[in-house]
Amino acid sequence: MDYEDYRTHDAVGLAQLVADRQVTAAELLEAAKARAAEVNPRINAIIRDIPVTAPERPEGPFAGVPFLIKDLSQDYAGQPTSSGSRAFRNLPAREHATVVRRWLDAGLTIFGKTNTPEFGAKGITEPEAFGPSRNPWDLTRSPGGSSGGSAAAVAAGIVPCAGASDGGGSIRIPAACCGLVGLKPGRGLTPSGPAVAESMHGAAVQGVVSRTVRDTAAMLDVLRGGEPFGPYAPAIPQDSFLSAVGADPGRLRIGFRVPSAINPDPHPEAYRAVEATVTALTDLGHHVDELPQAPFDDAALARDFLLAWFVYTAWELAEAKQLTGAGDDQFERDTLILAAIGRATSSVDYLDAVHRRHAHTRRLTEYFDSYDLLLTPTLATPPPRIGEFELPAALQKGADLLIKTRTARLLKYTKIVDDMVDKNLAWVPYTQLANLTGRPAISLPLHWTADGLPLGVQFVAPLGGESRLISLAAQLEQAVPWADRIPPL
Repeated sequence: MDYEDYRTHDAVGLAQLVADRQVTAAELLEAAKARAAEVNPRINAIIRDIPVTAPERPEGPFAGVPFLIKDLSQDYAGQPTSSGSRAFRNLPAREHATVVRRWLDAGLTIFGKTNTPEFGAKGITEPEAFGPSRNPWDLTRSPGGSSGGSAAAVAAGIVPCAGASDGGGSIRIPAACCGLVGLKPGRGLTPSGPAVAESMHGAAVQGVVSRTVRDTAAMLDVLRGGEPFGPYAPAIPQDSFLSAVGADPGRLRIGFRVPSAINPDPHPEAYRAVEATVTALTDLGHHVDELPQAPFDDAALARDFLLAWFVYTAWELAEAKQLTGAGDDQFERDTLILAAIGRATSSVDYLDAVHRRHAHTRRLTEYFDSYDLLLTPTLATPPPRIGEFELPAALQKGADLLIKTRTARLLKYTKIVDDMVDKNLAWVPYTQLANLTGRPAISLPLHWTADGLPLGVQFVAPLGGESRLISLAAQLEQAVPWADRIPPL
């Protein structure tokens, strides 16, 4: 199979070719590896190859389709899960993650792991351990994060979809940066085990990035459902998620908002993305209102998200040191800074932030009494340039001194914190809402900037709203097609 033929099919389509014996799993794997050999040196999406032989008679809904998994929380037995860190580069996983096992049972051929920032703690993918991933639409720009390697691989045509996860936007941000579909399922719908029951108190979930809505829907059918040792028995809809593709979503009431407390003046392209989407929705018969203010306290939510993130990073760093014996020199400066702030946070303040999630959830639930969905940009700016978020040299030296003298807790009271917050959240102020409230959300590639860069829009739904998101996404995909757009790479 040549690349041009391979690229025209999504994962569902490739699986059908295998089922119809028009192509073999070996031929698909050869096409994927050939494309990876051609483009991966330029985009640095795949950071680890997994030795695998395509099965002669694959079984499952995705039988024979090549696939990549994220090098964070998606353990493949016998292969390291580096989490973007030097400390974990050579520590093999003891067992498959549940999502990996489900992908294998679905017939996917997993042949590599994709790049991610250290501990998945950033919205960009530039780990010191492996170097930055690059956006296939513009190699000077980031593919986003933390599932940036997966998004870059899919956008570049190596695979039609790839494993991803989302704790603060890490599926939706790279999908928006790379012109892809990115669905964050609701809390508990997909499994996190067996290593953990749930990640970040359920804020982080597993999923994929893909080129088509039907791939996202069919992959959710593969992943959905709890596990015996998990904390939930999630409610599963009677019909498959794939059946929602092509189903009439009905006439929806949708509210939209572009400014945020974190970034009251988003880039003009963020406005254009939403304006174009509002036009498409109106043409499809939906009722759309501009909201005079956010339906929740977005400034407070951002503070609560970051405080919990700092503490979680401190815990991850401590666990990494315990498991590997690594010292501070094996971790990135930014990770050490975040961990230091987390250790300087009191347990009472941390629990305060966690418990306030209920207040955010109630506010959002009240909004859904009047509206079916919430629409925002996924990004407040076009995809950032590689290296754009590096600390200034003076702040780097100051941070290094505090870390070296073990007074890094004082970082909590310096300009470094404000600088990190402003730079790391100002361009992605919209995505954390769905994580803290546990609601499903999807990013769709409905806008390209004047420079030819993707800039997606996000829809947030109430609990159990995945099918509605999928049916609307498929409707928009028909009205404003995107899968045939190919990066200049």
